[in-house]
Amino acid sequence: MSHPSLQRITEQRIVENKAFATTAESLLPVMHHTDVLPVRLVTLVPDDQVIHGWRTADAGEPEQLEQMTFGKGDEVVLDFGQHLVGQLSLHIEPIGSPPDAPLHLKLTFGEMPVELAVPFAEYDGWLSSSWLQEQSVYIDVLPTSLVLERRYSFRYVKLEVIASSVKYNVSFRHVNCRTVSSADMGNVQPLNHMDAELNRMDEVSIKTLADCMQEVFEDGPKRDRRLWLGDLRLQALASYTSLPQPDLVKRCLYLFAAYPNEQGQVSANLFIKPHVIPDDTYLFDYSLFFVSVLYDYVQATGDMETLAQLWSTAHRQVELALQRLDEQLIVRDTEEWWSFIDWRPQLNKQAPSQGVLIYALRQAAELAHLLHDEQEAELRQWLDKIVDATLEQLWDEQQGYFVSGHERQVSQASQIWMVLAGVLDQRQNRELLNRMLQENVAVPLTTPYMVHHLIEALILAGDHDTAISEMKAYWGGMLNDGADTFWELYDPQDKEFSPYGSHLINSYCHAWSCTPTYLLRKYNL
Repeated sequence: MSHPSLQRITEQRIVENKAFATTAESLLPVMHHTDVLPVRLVTLVPDDQVIHGWRTADAGEPEQLEQMTFGKGDEVVLDFGQHLVGQLSLHIEPIGSPPDAPLHLKLTFGEMPVELAVPFAEYDGWLSSSWLQEQSVYIDVLPTSLVLERRYSFRYVKLEVIASSVKYNVSFRHVNCRTVSSADMGNVQPLNHMDAELNRMDEVSIKTLADCMQEVFEDGPKRDRRLWLGDLRLQALASYTSLPQPDLVKRCLYLFAAYPNEQGQVSANLFIKPHVIPDDTYLFDYSLFFVSVLYDYVQATGDMETLAQLWSTAHRQVELALQRLDEQLIVRDTEEWWSFIDWRPQLNKQAPSQGVLIYALRQAAELAHLLHDEQEAELRQWLDKIVDATLEQLWDEQQGYFVSGHERQVSQASQIWMVLAGVLDQRQNRELLNRMLQENVAVPLTTPYMVHHLIEALILAGDHDTAISEMKAYWGGMLNDGADTFWELYDPQDKEFSPYGSHLINSYCHAWSCTPTYLLRKYNL
């Protein structure tokens, strides 16, 4: 039999969580739609000089499509000229004798040319192949107007007649994509930077962000289409500076707060349809980022009412993280925990996670200060003790780096998160980062997510020149490789890199890659 006081607390939490869910639903955004037509016909050309080995070549104007006919085995590739998220529609006319058999039409959607050129049957990754964007339809009655129910994320579409009949062909007309996004592009102010490359970087960042802004901030419109806390943190920062829609951030915060586990820990991500379901994935760093998202939101909006309502959820994430510390106040590095940090299998997560904890602790103390909450003093005591322990246990004076795990690994992620956490002073931070980049001895980064943190660490260390240089090398590299939205994964040294076993499943419009607009605008780079 449960204790009466415990039962009251549980009942109170249930009521509170339901109220949070109701608030989140009241903030459901208005969705915006635009009709976009293809801009050209293209062919797919193998080319080992371009990323993934495929590019497109012009094959005609879109108006020519209506004069073309297609029978069994014929195909055409349409280029819409930009990345789109939405539903495709087209009209199909029979040409020749009356159709005496159904039309079997296959549609393949690609964010990159390789997705149309390499048969999906060759995919051998560990993520489900159902994320690969293709659809087969069987049409019994022609002519017809076809509207696909599924939402796709693409720039290119391949229409392929798998089977029809020797007695008739078909023509395709009025191909259209009706896009969907909750982003209000009318709110965007041009950057007007004197550097054309940085201007373009800003534009592509905003496009990336907008295509991920749906009923929530999705991590990627192709895959996974979920609300992830780590992505949300970066999307929110980018949104405040370029596409300000703070109510969408607020909605996402309330959604996470409404669905914690029994311990009060927020999930790493939420499934939104058919109703909100918290994933059973709980990450040390992502849970702490609830504090960060709330802190950044309050800094951007001054919304003290939301802070007061969500403070207990934020504080609980800190409490749970502190339970992870050992007797020396260092995050325990054992087999049963998971902290994301970056997609690098050999990366030890202890030191960077320690940095994330300190980073979030500072923000939690500031939030408590804003609320005049008595927990501020305790949070600041924890902060001081953990910083001292970090310097004593994880700083290797001989190497001049922070080390991580039993093997005392040196990684870029560890140094970056210690800089962001403010463990050293600005001069020491700058020296640390410059030495790290020059010596190239540390485990490197693999994702735009961690490269964002490198750039921001350089800026906070006072090294704007290196920050811009690294931005141009990384996001500028994506632009040079054909990006019209920024990608989930990009390793300039290994452009075929995918943690999933195949770059066919990679997302080429991904939330955590949208931050150049934030970095450029926030810090006046």
